Amino acid sequence: MSSTRDIDALIELMAKLPGLGPRSARRAVLHLIRKRALLLSPLADMMQQVAATARECLNCGNVGTADVCDICTSEKRANGELCIVEDVADLWAMERSGVFKGRYHVLGGTLSALDAIGPQELRIPRLLDRVKSEEISEVILALNATIDGQTTAHYIADQLEHQVRLTSLAQGVPIGGELDYLDDGTITAAMRARKQL
Repeated sequence: MSSTRDIDALIELMAKLPGLGPRSARRAVLHLIRKRALLLSPLADMMQQVAATARECLNCGNVGTADVCDICTSEKRANGELCIVEDVADLWAMERSGVFKGRYHVLGGTLSALDAIGPQELRIPRLLDRVKSEEISEVILALNATIDGQTTAHYIADQLEHQVRLTSLAQGVPIGGELDYLDDGTITAAMRARKQL
């Protein structure tokens, strides 16, 4: 019987996390073991607590510890703007920027004929209900600039046509980006979305 069986199992589990391969997982586990009191024990306790309390918001699909998240219950955020994102990571990225002060709707992915993901597999029916039941004046489509993301955006736009104002995030050259390093699609989108100075 191996004296490192539990440690090896922890390394295997850590290696399944995004951004961590086997080598990075070994380094992370070794660091946690060395800082057992400072990191490993509190991390284990917090992971257990989050495993017991984390849930999806019944309204928008965000992740939190209540049935309805803080964003959905905030009266300050009930300004009629609803930002549509693919997943919770996108919502968190928008929140980090601090630029959007409305509410969100997490689709849980994008439409994909190849993967047999249709509107019913996503939170699109819930989105349509929200637009009708809440006082939504603008829907902002903040979906990734992929084929599936754009297909999903077009589908939602068709479903909500003439019901609310529909907008999407601008696409094009990122701040600090150099033209030589951009792909053709990004340059094309930037040219089409150009504005007067």
